[in-house]
Amino acid sequence: MAGRTVHLRVGGQTYRVTTSSTDEELQRLAAVVDQKLATVVPPGRMVTPQAMLLAAMALAYELEEERSRTATVAARARGAFGRMLQRVDAALDATEGADAATPGAVPVPAARSSVPVAAVATREVRAGSTPPANESRFAPKPSSDP
Repeated sequence: MAGRTVHLRVGGQTYRVTTSSTDEELQRLAAVVDQKLATVVPPGRMVTPQAMLLAAMALAYELEEERSRTATVAARARGAFGRMLQRVDAALDATEGADAATPGAVPVPAARSSVPVAAVATREVRAGSTPPANESRFAPKPSSDP
């Protein structure tokens, strides 16, 4: 699909675009631009290059705002995750201490992480990936099966 030419209608004008994207994607994006143009150009008025620029600037502003919100949510999630790990570690430490004090208790080896909790909490994990097993005591252990 590389290099095919498509005609898109945006703001009442037709544009020839060379693309590798699908028709559905292009039409969806053109509709977004058309919707934004409708908010900056009064009905019945011609779409000028200034109006196109204003619509592009408005869309860029919305993108920056969304990226900022996403970064804020990600930072809050990392902080919450770090606090949860600290609470789990504290609970496990308390349990291990109680087991050692109980006569006849079978000792369970601690699977301590070699990475500090703060490092795990601030590490960015991409969608669909699994953190390395040495970063958390709850990460799956690698299997030796082929």
